[in-house]
Amino acid sequence: MGGMSERSGVPGEGLVKGLAVTLKTMTRRSTTQQYPDVAPELPPRSRGVIALLEENCTVCMLCARECPDWCIYIDSHKEEVAVPGAARPRQRNVLDKFDIDFSLCMYCGICIEVCPFDALYWTPEFEYAEYDIKDLLHDKDHLGEWMVTVPPPPAHDPHGDPSKEETTAARKVAAPAARPAPTRVRPEPGAEQGGGAAS
Repeated sequence: MGGMSERSGVPGEGLVKGLAVTLKTMTRRSTTQQYPDVAPELPPRSRGVIALLEENCTVCMLCARECPDWCIYIDSHKEEVAVPGAARPRQRNVLDKFDIDFSLCMYCGICIEVCPFDALYWTPEFEYAEYDIKDLLHDKDHLGEWMVTVPPPPAHDPHGDPSKEETTAARKVAAPAARPAPTRVRPEPGAEQGGGAAS
């Protein structure tokens, strides 16, 4: 019962608080961003268009399989690569087609998250409207052009947790120092002679 009495305040208190916020906002001068003459200041992790780094793509098809909208279309062929010293040539996938249909894309970012080789990136570019919906299908060359607009990764927070790579490297350096040096035990003087005497 004590909790209910604390919650119920003066009747109409919420209305007065709401009107106070409205009045405070009404007296402030409004600022309008003059887009497109002045470019907007976007947050650092804003989601614009998706860019493709073609040389990183191994045609693993993870992005196309995980896409909930099925808006990624990939096609490839296999090529034989002769490796010196190998018994037989190896095969590798060569990317022929990588298209993203931005008329279907819902910008969830799953394709970027699941890519194991960092072939897909967010860019802050959002001005790619078209007059025809068919032009929103970007091929691999068009997606590659967006790579120049990909921002550099943010600096690591010095107060945050270290990355997995840093932790692994520190563990490898500390492992040999933590291991105790092997101690050699000297055999007893009579043990060597008595060992070979038994028949």
